[in-house]
Amino acid sequence: MDSLDLGDVALHYADTGPRDAPALVFANSLGTDFRLWDGILPHLPEGLRVIRYDKRGHGLSTCPPAPYSMGALVHDAERLLDALEVRDCVFVGLSIGGMIAQGLAAKRLDLVRAVVLSNTAPKIGTRTMWEERIAMVETQGLGAMSGAIMERWFSREFRESPAVTPWRRMVEVTPAAGYAGCSAAIAGTDFYTPTAALRLPALVIGGSEDGSTPPDLVRELADLIPGARFELIRGAGHLPCVERPEEFAALLNGFLKDIGHMGGAA
Repeated sequence: MDSLDLGDVALHYADTGPRDAPALVFANSLGTDFRLWDGILPHLPEGLRVIRYDKRGHGLSTCPPAPYSMGALVHDAERLLDALEVRDCVFVGLSIGGMIAQGLAAKRLDLVRAVVLSNTAPKIGTRTMWEERIAMVETQGLGAMSGAIMERWFSREFRESPAVTPWRRMVEVTPAAGYAGCSAAIAGTDFYTPTAALRLPALVIGGSEDGSTPPDLVRELADLIPGARFELIRGAGHLPCVERPEEFAALLNGFLKDIGHMGGAA
């Protein structure tokens, strides 16, 4: 694990595997840090360079004052990959991480050769909805919201198990300004036009029990990108990499194999 000081923000990241190997980059959801991906790491093929990072206002990255723009979040990812000398990566993004993936692919095709867009959309919710959520964060704090967030994120079976506890806690310790800042970025984002112009391999993953980005919304995203493959993970909510890590990894690995992004394990 390391930190990259970009001046306006310092990004916490982990960069493992051979530096000259094909790169796989992960961007997490609102209210989580890069431990979101821990469950799938043991199931990834060897021989890849794996990069995970905490977006601004989350995890161990610094928390600039809110609000943030989606352009700033995309620029953070761009600067991180440039600093790490990454080219032609497969960028895996979930929820807001998937929006960052769409924006980065539209802006820097030299950095991104393919995308995996999980539980995301070109536009999520309405500006009014996000403004109400930001006001609630600022007045009540994330502790008051974590129960409702767990309802949107996870299947009933997972929510009613002890496994939900660390995820609830992860939300509750997210800096309020970071959550509000990224919520503002989502509120201001409509990527329908740039995403429809993308021409690159894309795997789009939804969860049947997702209360944040329902399957029909995620399928609509897949329909925007010519040749994109849509997969639905049944029984999983907004974070299928947490609830169904082996199934998520199997879809990801199949996609990497199909596009020849397997490194020494090919």
